[in-house]
Amino acid sequence: MKKENIEPFFAALKAANPQPVTELKYTSVFELLVAVLLSAQATDVSVNKATRQLFAVAPTPQAMLDLGLERLEGYIKTIGLYRSKARHLMQTCRILLEQHGGQVPRTREALEALPGVGRKTANVVLNTGFGEATMAVDTHIFRVSNRTGLAPGKTPLEVELKLLKRIPPAYLVDAHHWLILLGRYVCVARQPKCWQCGVAQWCDYKPKTEPPAA
Repeated sequence: MKKENIEPFFAALKAANPQPVTELKYTSVFELLVAVLLSAQATDVSVNKATRQLFAVAPTPQAMLDLGLERLEGYIKTIGLYRSKARHLMQTCRILLEQHGGQVPRTREALEALPGVGRKTANVVLNTGFGEATMAVDTHIFRVSNRTGLAPGKTPLEVELKLLKRIPPAYLVDAHHWLILLGRYVCVARQPKCWQCGVAQWCDYKPKTEPPAA
């Protein structure tokens, strides 16, 4: 994607969705951390369904520890990899209480030191929870960045670093949400819905798709 196309690309995304938000449901940074940790290889819909009941009884690290592993597993058993995620959550809650006063830390290093939290999860928490200009590259953003030519790369980290360099500062905080929604609903994996795309005119993807025949 040519440099001069990047600003109008994001301007169009902003015009269509001025205040984008994550589709995960949460009421605190701790709940956001839990939801993002649970969302690995799972849909936001499935996570929200489980956390609706979980957060009602365990909205804090101490309350989640008090549940115990077995009861925690019961709340999240509909989510993939729930056993390992439950263990990671219990360990994370313990670390938050022992090392961070029960609060979610605001540095990447401290976040990535939590069990089950990698760079992508840390970036989501920093961006969505604390409003920092970070870029969490999931499968949707990786695909969109390569397909559009916005930030082509062979690894999520390469794409992340290119996105941080190429996206104008004014759009950077919200860019993660715009790109993930674009990839989730329009620039989908099997066949992008170019005829529905509000930024297709700036995209490098050449074989633009047509709407299916009626």
